[in-house]
Amino acid sequence: MPPDRAPDRVGPLRVGIGGPVGSGKTALVAALCRLLAGRFETAVITNDIYTKEDAEALLRLGVMPPERVVAVETGCCPHTAIRDDVAGGDKVPRKGGPGISRSDLLVINKIDLAPMVGADLRVMARDAAAQRGERPTLFTSLVSEDGARPVAAFIEGNL
Repeated sequence: MPPDRAPDRVGPLRVGIGGPVGSGKTALVAALCRLLAGRFETAVITNDIYTKEDAEALLRLGVMPPERVVAVETGCCPHTAIRDDVAGGDKVPRKGGPGISRSDLLVINKIDLAPMVGADLRVMARDAAAQRGERPTLFTSLVSEDGARPVAAFIEGNL
């Protein structure tokens, strides 16, 4: 079941898609592009340190036209402030940061790996709620595109 609407949202919808390398950010973006195609006008701005690798991956997957994908090379690590991957450990939500505390939806991916890395999803849920207040958190696994459906439903419900 998708999370509720974002509370007291003003301005554009923000969905926190952040985390360390390999956490599933590009996979989520690709799945969302496929799921929302034809119903919404979407565009993607990727950022990476010195490459355009994420944008190129989305273009290779053919999830949207090339004119709707822009790559920004930041020159610094965009992954240091937001860490939402289960494999990073269950302490991640309580450490905060703007992606965790201010995004309209926090997506915690790779929950299927939690038992393998000793991460307690109940601890993550408790800490995310303490950091986020009423803002929803979605626990998912993008092993298949079905893991992105609740995120797409959240986006659709908030547009």
